[in-house]
Amino acid sequence: MEWTGAGGVGTEGYRSYVRDHVIRVDGLPDILGSADPTFRGDRTRHNPEQLLVAALAQCHMLSYLHQAVTRGVVVTAYDDVAEGVMTTQGTGGRFDRVVLRPRVTVREPGMAAVALEAHAQASRDCFIAASVAFPVEHAPTIWHDGVLVAGEDPRA
Repeated sequence: MEWTGAGGVGTEGYRSYVRDHVIRVDGLPDILGSADPTFRGDRTRHNPEQLLVAALAQCHMLSYLHQAVTRGVVVTAYDDVAEGVMTTQGTGGRFDRVVLRPRVTVREPGMAAVALEAHAQASRDCFIAASVAFPVEHAPTIWHDGVLVAGEDPRA
């Protein structure tokens, strides 16, 4: 990670520097980061809070896909609209919870019950969810051919 916002004067004052930075991992594309706009960051760049929520969603998805294959559930699509709920206190704050809303499409509607149950084990398997000090909730739905077959659609 490299801070790119010193602007010649650095942290001379709260408004004298930019919060921009670049996250680099060898062999992978860079991730442009900043602070949340609330903290004078650039809204066109990823902020740490977004990346934490995304990491939780990504970890759950990867754990879930493993659970699906071991249970014989054929998943043909997966997306998630995850949301973090935070409380700010002074210049800091904390996450109160994150809600994952995975929308899973399965090949056969008869797989719906097992597909829905697999989320519980996927939740237990996620290293990141096990490492945070706030609840990570799940509201999964299972779909087949564009029709909801299990769960309640919180996006409706």
